[in-house]
This record gives sequence, C-alpha cells and structure tokens, in this order.
Amino acid sequence: MGQLASAVNMETLAVRANARQRRVRRAALVFKKISALIWRPAESLSSQKRGGADCVAGDLVGEGLMISARAAMNAPILCRPRARRYTRAVAFIEQGNAMSRDVQTDIANVFSRMELNRRHMVASSLAAAGFALAVQPIGAATVSTDTNGLDAGDVKIPVGDETLPGYRAMPAKGGPFPVILVVQEIFGVHEHIKDVCRRFAKQGYFAIAPEMYYRQGDVSKLKTIDEIRPIVAKVPDDQVMGDLDAAVEFAQKSGKGDVAKLGITGFCWGGRIVWLYAAHSKQLKAGVAWYGRLVGDPTENQPKHPVNIAADLNAPVLGLYGGKDQGIPLETVEQMREALKKAKVASEIVVYPDSPHAFFADYRPSYVEADAKDAWQKALAWFKKNGVG
Repeated sequence: MGQLASAVNMETLAVRANARQRRVRRAALVFKKISALIWRPAESLSSQKRGGADCVAGDLVGEGLMISARAAMNAPILCRPRARRYTRAVAFIEQGNAMSRDVQTDIANVFSRMELNRRHMVASSLAAAGFALAVQPIGAATVSTDTNGLDAGDVKIPVGDETLPGYRAMPAKGGPFPVILVVQEIFGVHEHIKDVCRRFAKQGYFAIAPEMYYRQGDVSKLKTIDEIRPIVAKVPDDQVMGDLDAAVEFAQKSGKGDVAKLGITGFCWGGRIVWLYAAHSKQLKAGVAWYGRLVGDPTENQPKHPVNIAADLNAPVLGLYGGKDQGIPLETVEQMREALKKAKVASEIVVYPDSPHAFFADYRPSYVEADAKDAWQKALAWFKKNGVG
C-alpha cells in the first residue's frame, strides 16, 4: 500500500514538474514575441496618444495573445522616431480566460528581470557615454558634436606641483586659435560640457574645460544633486580663479592657443564663475554667463558674488537668463543690472521670459530649443564683437 502511495506521489510530482516546464517554455515564447514587438520599428505599429507622447501600441496576434497599452506590467516601448525619445508605456497581457495565473506570473517574472537588466544597462551606458549619473535620464534631444576635423580629448593641466584633469577641443589644423575657457555646471566636466567644447572648436576656437572639483571629489559617479552639493561647497573661489589662470597658461604654452583673444563661458555654477573671473583676469576680453547665480550670502569659500564685484569687471559679460528660473529670481537679475551701471565696461543681460533654469542643457527636460539656439548665436556674436574670434 505504501509503495503504491509513493508511486502515485512520484507520478504527481512528475506531472507538476512537466506542467511547470511547459509554463516556463510558454513564458519564454511569450517573452520572445513581446521583445520583438517592443523593439520593432515604431512605424510598423499603430500609435496612440498617451500622456502627450506618441507611444507605440500594438496587437500581437499568435497563440491567442494580445498586448495593448492599457494596464498591468511596466515595459519599455519604443516611441516614434519623429518624437526622438523613449517613453514609459504600460503593457497589458491577457489571453482571455484561457491563460492561467501561473503563466501570467511566469511572464511577470521575466519582465521583472528584464527591467532590472535594462536599468543596469542604462546606468552603465550613461557612464560609458560620459554623462554624470546624477543627470539621468538623458533626453533624446541631446546634441552630439562629432570630432571630425578636430583635435579633441582629455588633457592634464599643470597647476603648481599638481596636474588638473580637463578636456580640450580645437581644429585639427592651423592655429593658434582664440581661446575659450568653458566652465562646468554643478555636474562637473561631463559629456555635455565636452560637447560644448567641441561646438566651439567647430567655430575655430581652442576650447578648454578644467575639472574644477578635482581636489574636492569626483561628482560624476554620484547619483543625486544632493550628494554633489557638499563637495561643491568645499571649492574655494580663489582655487577656481587660479585653476582658470593655469588653463590659460596651458593654452599659451601649447602653441595652439592665442590668449590675446581670450574668452570665458560657463553654465549654472560656472555662470557665476564667469562674472567673478571677469573681475579677476586682466587678460580676458569677454565672457558669456549662462544662468549663473548673482547674489548670495558670503561664506569662507565664496566671500563675494557677482553683484558685489560688478563695478570691478575688466571685461564685458553677456548674461543669459531664464525668466522662469526658480533658483534665480528676476529681482536679483535687476539688482545685477543696476550694479552693472557702475562698471568700467559695458555688459548686458538677456532674459528669455518663458525659459527655466538650464534652458541650454539639451540633455535635460529644461531644454528650450528655440531660446537655446538664439542664445548660442548671441554668445558667438558677443565674443566676436569683443575681440575673441
């Protein structure tokens, strides 16, 4: 009797094991078909409006399986190429009443693993592409400037007994070229800043971006801006001025930089530095400050702000600001305009009424293409007007 019971139990276990294997194979088949759908060219699928984006929704016919953008499991769906961006869509998987709960669970597990792998690959690809981790996700509008006709890459800038890492781009032939110092955002010298250097190089400049936080820490691997701020707060303005002077000397000694035609531009954190450097340097011909903070409380590392040194500017600065910048109120812009009236040189501030902070940062949601392009042309014209070009 006992042997019969054991045989029955073993047969039952075998049946269950076979059933489980069939479900796993079924889930694998479903996963394969869903993957083919997800990464199929968008134009081959029907589209529908969802959350303001043209997302792909399609029916997968086969084995009675249907996928539509309705509810249930997260899955990355490729948007139309003309939208040039990815979006999150919700995929609902059903097979009428015939699909068992176990199969649905198997499929959900497959997608769960796929999502974890996808996130890992995104983080890895961002790091590989040179973007700081804190700026993800990267927008599809991101501008990528090639190196055709350029000499571009990482450099080591001597500063006393140290060497400061940086990035330099210039035309591959000719020279010496007018020099543009490119001062980073809070995120450091990541891919966006390097791309800006290449954009200037395409215009005939020797563009160099020294890594300003090098001594205090590497912010490129930090995942949030809150982790970055304490490092940035430790960077003294005097150190930054000295490092920029060292970058100018590096450009001159290279034989490729004409420092008699010296300009500086910077973004966000670097925008504030542009104003300060224009009061510090006697060589500077012109500066362009993109949405840099203008006022603030003095600290040991930041004893003065642009509004405090406006009268001491040695070179004219063009300020480019957003009217909807939540971090730089328009009243502070007006304060700076008033302070500039006492300056020895004629500076100017342009406000784009509908733009937020970081409207030039094409890799971020804050990007405003029309204003960014207009401001870029104004920046190039400002440099040429003031002898940098």
